[in-house]
Amino acid sequence: MDRRLFLKSAGHLMIGFSLFPLTSCTSGANEQRVSDSSVIDSWIRLDTKGLVTLFTGKMELGQGIKTALKQIAAEELDVSIQRIHIVIADTGQTPDERYTAGSASIEGSGMAIRKAAAAARHQLLGLAAKKLQTGVEKLTVRDGLIKESHGAAISYWDLLRGQRLIGQITDEAPLKDPREYQIVGKAEPRDDLLAMVTGASFYVQDIRLPDMLHARVLRPPVYKAKLKSFPDDEVRSIEGVVDVIRSGDFLAVIAHHEYTAIKAWQLLRKECKWQTEETLPEQHLLFENMLEYTGETKVVEERGSPTTTSSQRFEALYKKPYHMHGSIGPSCAIAHWQSEQLTVWTHSQGVYPLRKTLADLLDLSEEHIRAIGVPGSGCYGHNGADDVAADVAFIAYHHPGKPIRLQWMREDEHQWEPYGSAMTLKLQGTLDREGRIAAWYTDLWSDTHSTRPSGRASHTLIGQYMESPRILKNEGISGGAYRNATPYYDIPTLKIVAHQYQGSLRTSALRSLGAYANIFALESFIDELAYRAQRDPLEFRIQHLQDSRAIAVVKTVAEKVKWKEHANNVDVGYGLAFAKYKNQAAYFAVVAEVVINRKNKSYSVRKLTGAIDAGQTINPDGLKNQTEGGMIQSASWTLFERVNYTATGIKSDTWDTYPIMRFADVPEIEVLILDRPEEPPLGAGEAAQGPTAAAIANALFAVSGTRLRELPLLAEKINWTA
Repeated sequence: MDRRLFLKSAGHLMIGFSLFPLTSCTSGANEQRVSDSSVIDSWIRLDTKGLVTLFTGKMELGQGIKTALKQIAAEELDVSIQRIHIVIADTGQTPDERYTAGSASIEGSGMAIRKAAAAARHQLLGLAAKKLQTGVEKLTVRDGLIKESHGAAISYWDLLRGQRLIGQITDEAPLKDPREYQIVGKAEPRDDLLAMVTGASFYVQDIRLPDMLHARVLRPPVYKAKLKSFPDDEVRSIEGVVDVIRSGDFLAVIAHHEYTAIKAWQLLRKECKWQTEETLPEQHLLFENMLEYTGETKVVEERGSPTTTSSQRFEALYKKPYHMHGSIGPSCAIAHWQSEQLTVWTHSQGVYPLRKTLADLLDLSEEHIRAIGVPGSGCYGHNGADDVAADVAFIAYHHPGKPIRLQWMREDEHQWEPYGSAMTLKLQGTLDREGRIAAWYTDLWSDTHSTRPSGRASHTLIGQYMESPRILKNEGISGGAYRNATPYYDIPTLKIVAHQYQGSLRTSALRSLGAYANIFALESFIDELAYRAQRDPLEFRIQHLQDSRAIAVVKTVAEKVKWKEHANNVDVGYGLAFAKYKNQAAYFAVVAEVVINRKNKSYSVRKLTGAIDAGQTINPDGLKNQTEGGMIQSASWTLFERVNYTATGIKSDTWDTYPIMRFADVPEIEVLILDRPEEPPLGAGEAAQGPTAAAIANALFAVSGTRLRELPLLAEKINWTA
């Protein structure tokens, strides 16, 4: 099949292998079908042509869940994976599974589809037993063909003849024994990679519809600036400009061609007059301001009591700057308002929450809005996807009749996306006379890690800048701030306290949320305590771990790199770190190999070796890809990334001013999988972020003698005279 995006004469948009009708979906049978997630038909449908369609509310963000979910269904249904088609994240077709976030797609949607497939198979076998006049126990299934012992056979599709599986999903349907798996646990190639690597049309940025118009939005030079005037007549006089839309401090231009929209945007950017009401605080005061901020305080966890038998007490302060998602493709969405129906094509992580938000923004009923998920070129959390969808929905609503495509400019993406919050972490540890950790205290300061627009227009940019703006309320301490702040080690006395910080920059969910900074600090401090106790960092960790699976990943990666053989190398350092993501998801341990050049006063990460236990592995190739990508992204954050700003606005507005890891800097990566087929799958997509950062810092200390506690770990911070 040609994977290029094309329009069929029947009025459908084909992108990859997914078929999306261009007309909006009204309430009725289709909405009724997906309203009850306990019904088999909400997840699985068999057609008359020998195919199976899966429905998932989760979004394909590059993590390969489409392939993994097909593997799960094919295994339980006993059909070939080639028979399975999957529909993702469409409010007109799929279940409401909220957001694709928290590394929970396999644990959530995957297990729902597994149960639905088992229930479907159970029901189909029951129907076949009646049809073939035999017992269910005498039936076997192979690729959807049910056979009884004397040779009579009937397929799933002949049994149903196009009828839906309307039964309930219950625990009565037995799940397949993992020892019988033929598809799950095997490396299954992703059918979307060819389009990506060959540059074929695949992403929402690539969609082109008949009679489509193009839009651009002008953003203020700094947060909360007010639009005083703009050259309306001059912009409208540009040939090809269709309309200019203003609402309060929101300004957009619509044109027949994208380049015309860009020219109009450039004129607006040059000639618009703004009034700046507030300026940003000085960046060099960020961490000082965080420590002095008097907001809400929450005791996250507390156990034990202070001991008086300890001999050593240590303290360290760790700092993480603001990070951006840095999506390679600027955020993009398409909207079409026609016949009282709004259709939005979006790379949002949550099409149902987005639909609810658009209903609030436009004062529409949700039944008049359909949000269709299409992969975007870049994600890693709550980037600009929901904002650009809200922008274009508002534009299309005020310019009905034709689909309108809006893609942000690079400046928009860098300056206006919601960043991952800066964080400050003060850790204190006490060692007893035997060199074990007797007590641990953490105080952390962080802004919110989630302003996802879960039904409130105030969480979108346009909602805050339109006429009669929606007020974004301070909602206190974000749960994501203290993700992985509690050590997974055996420590008798412990207290974790989270402090609210409300900064001036816009923040929300970035991959792993607060876990990246918390684990960077925690695992760096574990190494510091091991150094104080004069213990090997590997043995020190094992000494404090009680979970055998945690010990296994640590030992596995240490054995792989021959940890014991690398001591006292003057030019190469090795650093170890471990975490169990959210203390309940995948186990991950990593060793970083850092090489320093004392003459040039520089260093590089030569290799990262990781070991991951994500329980039952659905697709080992997909798990490795996710883990490798997480390690590389974390290394980029750790070595290079920081949002820079001054009183007059965000200065990191290009790739030059916000450098990310280039191909020449990417270290060698190796990932070992500890597969546990008998265990439940564990979320793995964000497991590598925190440990990788700490491993690099620990390796850098091992070879340079300098302990860097403020990210990014720039070479200029190293004491080269030590």
